[in-house]
Amino acid sequence: MRIVIIAMGSRGDVQPYVALGKGLHSAGHQVRLMTHDAFEQLVTGHGLEFWIARGNVQAIAESEEMQALLEKGNFLAINAYTAKAAQKAALEWAEDGLSACAGADLLIAGIGGLFIGLSLAEKLHLPLIQAYYVPFTPTREISGALLPRPVPDWLNRLSHHAVRQIMWQGARKADNLARQQVLGSPKAPFFGPFGSRQTRGLPILYGFSPAVIAPPADWPVEAQVTGNWFLEAEADWSPPPALVDFLDAGASPVYVGFGSMTNRKPEETAVLVMAALAKTGQRAVLLSGWGGLQAADLPDNVFMLKAAPHDWLFPRMAAVVHHGGAGTTAAGLRAGVPSIIVPFFADQPFWGRQVARLGVGPQPVPRQRLTVDGLAAALETAVSNPQMRQRAADLGQQIQAEDGVAKAVAIVQRLAAQL
Repeated sequence: MRIVIIAMGSRGDVQPYVALGKGLHSAGHQVRLMTHDAFEQLVTGHGLEFWIARGNVQAIAESEEMQALLEKGNFLAINAYTAKAAQKAALEWAEDGLSACAGADLLIAGIGGLFIGLSLAEKLHLPLIQAYYVPFTPTREISGALLPRPVPDWLNRLSHHAVRQIMWQGARKADNLARQQVLGSPKAPFFGPFGSRQTRGLPILYGFSPAVIAPPADWPVEAQVTGNWFLEAEADWSPPPALVDFLDAGASPVYVGFGSMTNRKPEETAVLVMAALAKTGQRAVLLSGWGGLQAADLPDNVFMLKAAPHDWLFPRMAAVVHHGGAGTTAAGLRAGVPSIIVPFFADQPFWGRQVARLGVGPQPVPRQRLTVDGLAAALETAVSNPQMRQRAADLGQQIQAEDGVAKAVAIVQRLAAQL
């Protein structure tokens, strides 16, 4: 079967779909992944066909406007800004998508590619499998994952519909332009194409662990929690000798890194983190990208690292401090060590709450409220609380026993046999 996966966003948004596509390719399917040009090597390096979706997401993330919004953490304002930016790309994405889907039998898309995926599926009469790594199907059991804070339980289901409408109303103008000017299709319904016939009765894949989020009892049978879609480290990857020497020189360090999150005051953040480390006396591995901080400035108990696969690095840490992106959170939990979440926006506060609820990390501290004392206290708890450490180790073992890609591929295989 010829499958097109549409994945937009940062590397953390795209990588799970590369893992899923790799699994489908290994099962004998032809897989084309449509994403931004920055990820061409990531896609082709894992044996998948790359198809460009024009537009520079990284430039949007690093803009002054976005950095200011990230500091405030206002989901509504961030969504409005990204929606406006997406309007410029909508026509190009529709053109790119039409080319990408030539000869396709099946589309797969998550939140980042959902609306363009639905538009293309309706135009080309193709089935579309929704594939998410955060809860997106309305339920009474969990608040909307893209909300900055949870709502009362009686509002849970409504909160999911609210999230959908916030996203859709921000994208509606761009989507209708693409439908009319490129696809020659009618406008989508005012409240969105969520009940599209191209998805009706088809599986909805969820790439997270059931040990982290149990499948809600009120989800439809189509919603299947498969386990995470991990992209394993390349077999020929080896750590830098200096990193190995640092790890061997003392107790397990903590990892500190905020992924693709940007900051208008990187020097201030670096000073804060270094002060917290000094206060706790904790060894640490810092992900590079900290403005104003050079490796030569670091004390002996801190090592700066450009990059390393999470599945190799995290199990060697005493704890991991990060922004709470879905992929990084899953990697930290699989490693079996406590996580300290410093969320910026989107689903990051949700994952921070899940980590705290499971007792495998302290309460999340939003970046705009992070202090030296607060980070130091969280580090002390994560490193020295034996109950937390044991719960993290136990959860890590459960996740390590899962194979989310294999389960997701099996679901697609059953569908393929029916098409």
